[in-house]
Amino acid sequence: MGRYIFRRSMLVFPMLLIISFITFVLNALSPMDPAEVVLHAQGVPRITEELLEETRTALGMDQPFLIRYFDWLFSCLQLDFGDSYVTGKSVWSMLAPAFWNTLQLTMISVVAVVAVSIGVGILCALTEGRTIDRTIRGAAFFLTSMPSYLLAALLVWYFSVKLDWLPTNGMDSVQSYLLPVSVITISYAGIYFRIVRSSMLTNMNEDYVLFGRACGLPESRIRIRILRNSLQVAVSVFCMAIPIMLGSTVVIENIFAWPGLGMLSVKSILSRDFPIIQAYVLLLAASFVVVNTFSDIINAFINPKIREHV
Repeated sequence: MGRYIFRRSMLVFPMLLIISFITFVLNALSPMDPAEVVLHAQGVPRITEELLEETRTALGMDQPFLIRYFDWLFSCLQLDFGDSYVTGKSVWSMLAPAFWNTLQLTMISVVAVVAVSIGVGILCALTEGRTIDRTIRGAAFFLTSMPSYLLAALLVWYFSVKLDWLPTNGMDSVQSYLLPVSVITISYAGIYFRIVRSSMLTNMNEDYVLFGRACGLPESRIRIRILRNSLQVAVSVFCMAIPIMLGSTVVIENIFAWPGLGMLSVKSILSRDFPIIQAYVLLLAASFVVVNTFSDIINAFINPKIREHV
């Protein structure tokens, strides 16, 4: 197992290097001149070519492309993503608290999604074709087809406006988490429980189940084996849900005024704040690679056969 973890972890570094290069290239291909963005943010009334050249020199934009890339890369390794073009503050000082706020919302939502998906998926698999199975799948189809902003608006109207039970914005208390977590859980659990259900049904028809019953094994032990084998597929899906939710909380955070990456990224895009946008893209892409590696390691721990193919 240790050998597999080492080999799999070694693949992370070239992937992160490629991602960082692509991120830097995409930023360099932007039609907007960073120097012009900085001067506009500073409120300079009249922008001349000489002033643009001075600003480009101050930003290091007069250096060759590869030199600028490696300088930026080495700075990123020290969590130095530069300064915001708009506020002048360190990007990390703005990104770190926003990332922490989004991570809290994401991890709580992931736990809720996993718990609901596994529970509902097992229930539907054990009651395949019955009324409860059809009802749950029908309700899940209806709720997941509803846009998240519409679902959020309905929950806010009912629980915050009509009943006055929950706050509509901020993250001041535990109650502030209930509405955004509920919206995310409903949106994703309605999709992921189908994966658990499908995997359970596939394993319930495998030969080892028939053999176990023929040998007189207790039904509870057989079901535990079925669940363990079914979760091999679900583990990868649930692990990848973490970076997916990190990147898809933009709508939820803006609806509930959640001070996270979603709100910060929208403000940065509207103001053309390239350093923050660049760090945001790099952070999300890196999280996909790291979490995917972690999910592979978990799957290899569950299924020893996977270790033989690396």
